[in-house]
Amino acid sequence: MAPTRQDSFIALHEAFKPRVLGYVRRRISSDQTAEEIAADVFRIAWQKRVSDPDPSIGWLLNVARNLIGNEYRSRARAAQLQDRLRDSETLKCQGGDDDGAHAAIAAALGRLREKDREILQLAYWEDLNLAEIAQVLSCKEATARVRLHRARKSFEKSLPPRLRPTGKD
Repeated sequence: MAPTRQDSFIALHEAFKPRVLGYVRRRISSDQTAEEIAADVFRIAWQKRVSDPDPSIGWLLNVARNLIGNEYRSRARAAQLQDRLRDSETLKCQGGDDDGAHAAIAAALGRLREKDREILQLAYWEDLNLAEIAQVLSCKEATARVRLHRARKSFEKSLPPRLRPTGKD
């Protein structure tokens, strides 16, 4: 009996996962992120199986390299945002209008998980609605709604008590 598409993919995964993961780990400092990128490599390989039924290790490592590049760019954008927040805080503090509120907000954003920070940025900095956020994150609108709600709660908890909403509107 001929191996099924799934059996063939499982064999591919077992044969190449250690090499792909090793390649990614040597380039990414976070083990968790390396695991996620390696998993994404095989997700992409699964999706491309129709056009390329037997990807080589070279093809898999090329996909990994592209995903690592995406990760580096994402980190650079997050660092640039943090710099902009610090710069705007410095300008605000020079005016003395906010009693350190901007610094506290920037620090609270810095303490959030990257996924929470990203969805808040999409909602507030980019001014996207839930449908647009869902499209950017490649998820359902209901999922985006839940993630945004959770990110807001995490952000609120990371704020100093004096800056938290009182619940009275």
